[in-house]
Amino acid sequence: MPAIPIVCDESGYEGEKLVGGVTDVFAHASIRLDQETAAACVAELRARIKSPATMYKANHLLRAKHRATLLWFLGPDGPLPGNASVFVIDKTYFLITALVDLLGAPPSTTTFLYDAHRRTGRAREFLDTANDYLRAHETAVLPRLDPLLPAIIRAAEHWSDGTPVLIAHDRQTTLSPTRITALREKSPAIAAIEQLDSFVDHRVQIADFLAGITYRIASGRLHGNDDPGVWAALTPYLDPASLWIEDRLHVVARKI
Repeated sequence: MPAIPIVCDESGYEGEKLVGGVTDVFAHASIRLDQETAAACVAELRARIKSPATMYKANHLLRAKHRATLLWFLGPDGPLPGNASVFVIDKTYFLITALVDLLGAPPSTTTFLYDAHRRTGRAREFLDTANDYLRAHETAVLPRLDPLLPAIIRAAEHWSDGTPVLIAHDRQTTLSPTRITALREKSPAIAAIEQLDSFVDHRVQIADFLAGITYRIASGRLHGNDDPGVWAALTPYLDPASLWIEDRLHVVARKI
């Protein structure tokens, strides 16, 4: 049986720097669309948005004047229902779970540190130090702090029905041949990983739209700048295995 093809892209990625950087949320989108459907979607977006930009990004859809187009893209009449999933990581939560796991501390420590960070900000300096320490002492081929790696594994698990998954991913320098081999050894659901360019593949553009929209809306929620309408439209695509404590959308961090 041939492998199941999916296409992935991410937003909010800063490697192993999980706190003190530019972004506080990581979103990894995976889609299962053929080239014809993806191209038709991009053409429809161009017809609706009418921007002269060579390359459309999520920020085009997120502009207030294009809200109807954004809701079409995410809604039941768009291309995504049944064809898309997005794995969301609250980077601070991810860091704390990695730290607690390394220290062998009780699970309640994760909630204590996360709440201290969210409610008082007093854990920030401690978390900065912890992030730097863990990065300095990371030696594995699949570092525990890199959110892209568990996201790729999760994408394969989500789409596999027992059949291996062929992943086409937007180009990432992180995805070296050695690391791709290690990911395949870690997850039997991954048949292969190839890297594509979003400038020449409409499917990558669709994944990029979904990842970028999710990043922006989820980050806004963390900071009290909520958009309930868009969040509701995103909800059907949110992977329940996401590392996201708000709204109870989270599970225990996956080890890698």
